[in-house]
Amino acid sequence: MRTRMRGWRWRRNPLRRRSDVVEAWTVLVVAVLLSVVAPLVGVAAGLHAQDRAAAVAAAQRAARHQVRATVSGDPPVVRVERGRLPRAEVRWTEPGKGTRTTWARVPAGTRAGETVSVWVDSRGHAVAAPAAGRAVVRHAVAVGACAAACAAGVVFLGHTVARRIALRHRLAEWERAWARTGPRWTQPRA
Repeated sequence: MRTRMRGWRWRRNPLRRRSDVVEAWTVLVVAVLLSVVAPLVGVAAGLHAQDRAAAVAAAQRAARHQVRATVSGDPPVVRVERGRLPRAEVRWTEPGKGTRTTWARVPAGTRAGETVSVWVDSRGHAVAAPAAGRAVVRHAVAVGACAAACAAGVVFLGHTVARRIALRHRLAEWERAWARTGPRWTQPRA
């Protein structure tokens, strides 16, 4: 049966080496970094990403508008791309600019003459709908989680490096101690 001693690296004893104390301090620093700093990095990155995404969404809402367009052609010319909505030529009328046409994504099964909603930019090109509030929040949460995970990964990597260095120093200290003690134990006794 093995007895586990908690905090033995902090207590004074003849078996404790300097590398043991350094390793104990690095474990404490890693615990603080993982419990405080990594979540703060995630929150800061998430808030920054939310601000940036909200600004982009506001700019998109200002530059894009939705129109009701009619699918043109008889039958409609629809190009189907793998995994996406089909594209069709649509036509709509803008006050003061006349009739405009463009290629836009339409729901599958749309026929010629049906009316669909299309988002267009100021030049009349079909574009994606502006980002909604939920998409901005999802983006911010994803960025925050990734930033926190990356910070935790850096902390764990630093801890691994510190442990390897401490192990190397510990082995060197044991080697020096054995070099002093070993000859006394290995001498032939008379």
